Order: sequence, then structure tokens, then C-alpha cells
Amino acid sequence: MKFEDSIYYSSLKHRLIELPFGKFYLFDHFIISEINSEVHFDWKKIEKLIYLLVEHYGENIKIAYISNRVNLYSFDPYLWIKFEKDYGFIVASAMVCYDERNKMNASLEKHISNNSIKRCWNLNKAIEWVQNLKEFN
Repeated sequence: MKFEDSIYYSSLKHRLIELPFGKFYLFDHFIISEINSEVHFDWKKIEKLIYLLVEHYGENIKIAYISNRVNLYSFDPYLWIKFEKDYGFIVASAMVCYDERNKMNASLEKHISNNSIKRCWNLNKAIEWVQNLKEFN
């Protein structure tokens, strides 16, 4: 389910950033990404997003990340290591998986990342999980 079709779309205050490679919904303590179909989400795109996130949240950014995998796209999971080394402002992540392939990819990412990564079967569970993280309560 896309975020705009969820029960949270009208009830949670957010800002939409739409880029050529996806939509990013920014909340107080987390973001939801929906990468477009057939995109390769590479380091150049990640850095463009990081710039916009720092611009929005400030230099001392600490957020959770929800990857709402409603579309098929590619991503090098080892970029998590580079991101954590260079930036490291994501305190936890939730990967919303709609099929077994996405679940397997999320499992690989979970093993590579030093941060907590939760695999969820629906967006509502992911939002509930990040809203209850101890880092923000």
C-alpha cells in the first residue's frame, strides 16, 4: 500500500519531497521512502536525498527510516555500510516487504547494517514501530 492510500496520510503531519527517482514523506522523527519502479537507487541519489534531509531537519539529524517497497527497484545493500560510516543519522529502519523477494533483500540488509532493521508486511506496522522507538519517546 502506498502511503497516500494509508489511514495515516491525512492524520499524520508530513512534508512530501518528490524527486525524479521517488517520493519521500518527512515526519518529525522519521521518513517514508517510495522509490520509483525500475530505478537503481545508487549513491548519487542517496547523497541528493541526504542533502534535502539535512536541509529539512538540520545538522544534528536523528531519524528513523521506513522503506515502503511498493515498487521494484535495485539497491546495493552494502551502501548501508558507507552511509553509516559517512553520515549515520538513521537510528533504526523498517522495511515494508510485499513479497518474498523483498523480504530476502531486507534480511540481507539487516545482516549488513549495524542499526536495528525491522521487516514488516504492511506499512501500518512499520509506522507504529517507528513511532514507538525509545529514541523518540
